[in-house]
Amino acid sequence: MSTRQPGTAPVIVCDGLVKIYKVADLEVVALQGLDLTVEPGEFVAIVGASGSGKSTLLNILGGLDTPSAGTVKVAGLDLLNMTPRQRTRYRRGVIGFVRQQTGRNLFPYLSAVENVELPMVIDGRPSREWRSRAMELLDLVGMSHRPKHRPAQLSGGEQQRVAIAVALANGPSVLFADEPTGELDEGTGREVFETLKAVNEAGTTIVVVTHDPLVAHHVKRTVAIRDGRTSSEVLRWTEIDEEGEHRLMAEEYVVLDRVGRMQLPHEYMEALDLKDRVRLTLDPDHVNVWPDDRDRQD
Repeated sequence: MSTRQPGTAPVIVCDGLVKIYKVADLEVVALQGLDLTVEPGEFVAIVGASGSGKSTLLNILGGLDTPSAGTVKVAGLDLLNMTPRQRTRYRRGVIGFVRQQTGRNLFPYLSAVENVELPMVIDGRPSREWRSRAMELLDLVGMSHRPKHRPAQLSGGEQQRVAIAVALANGPSVLFADEPTGELDEGTGREVFETLKAVNEAGTTIVVVTHDPLVAHHVKRTVAIRDGRTSSEVLRWTEIDEEGEHRLMAEEYVVLDRVGRMQLPHEYMEALDLKDRVRLTLDPDHVNVWPDDRDRQD
């Protein structure tokens, strides 16, 4: 199910990623050996319970935090060994970032088109590029009819669509979004999701952290994080049935890390009362997992 084209490299690579926070005299492990690969052009949703590590991962990928150990590369750049100046340039031009809080994405005293122009101004681009590029992006996100409106004159969904245009201003390799529909009602959230889909279809790689089933269940790949590691992935694709109708297919996989570890789903563990140790038997094409019950007959 890889989307990689021949000769291309992954746009995101996390290998054994670790993040440890120190709180007073305690150490809190937010990420413990997380692995993740994202190919160019993918639209990936990251899901997980509160405290699972997904926000920590997004902050590291977004250049807002630094990992404690492991490997993390975005667009071929090593985020572990960046200087502060390199990190600033990375956030300014290599990636785009959309936050959940609409008020944090836009400057309230600038119009929509001026907000989109600002990253290009800061990046030192020629002034002749600003307005035409900004209007192209506002058209892409369906906001070209309100270029002179300030954020206070826009709805929450409209603000998020402008924020997406701002994040795309400098042509990033990846667009990161942190709960972009989290503060919106269902209808407005759907509009923002459709905007992200249009941006992805135009060629931008997108990684979204979300609790929204609309997003998590309608992208081609959903990655679940549990206890600081990638635990499972759901892949989706379209097939044509015997009647010529398009059917959306989905299959869930447990993620196997570099050293052979995997996290069994909680419902499997509870159903079979799997604890502490399990027994494995190998068949020619699959592995069986059994409870540690010496009285059980195979």
